[in-house]
Amino acid sequence: MPRSDSRDGERRTGRRPPRFRHEFKPGKLISGLVVLGTAAAYTGDATGDWQIPAHLGLPVIFLGLLLAGAASWTAYSVRRRRAARAASTEKYAAPASTSGSQAMR
Repeated sequence: MPRSDSRDGERRTGRRPPRFRHEFKPGKLISGLVVLGTAAAYTGDATGDWQIPAHLGLPVIFLGLLLAGAASWTAYSVRRRRAARAASTEKYAAPASTSGSQAMR
């Protein structure tokens, strides 16, 4: 018997299952990588493998957070523009109320 992604044998025609559980957020990825990289560098300094100045950590983390903020802002504006473009193509849908009242359908 073939396996089905739908529950209780229901078939959803025309719909594809979502590919990912949540949207990609590059700002969180960048900030996490910067903090992990800084921690790895200071771990290497603590073990004696590398020589890293003590005052270098805060500026590196600060610049990483600025870069993460810029990436988050860019991703947000792209998502917002994509949503606005998708909403503008729905010009043939019926309005919420055609009778003049504010009642919901």
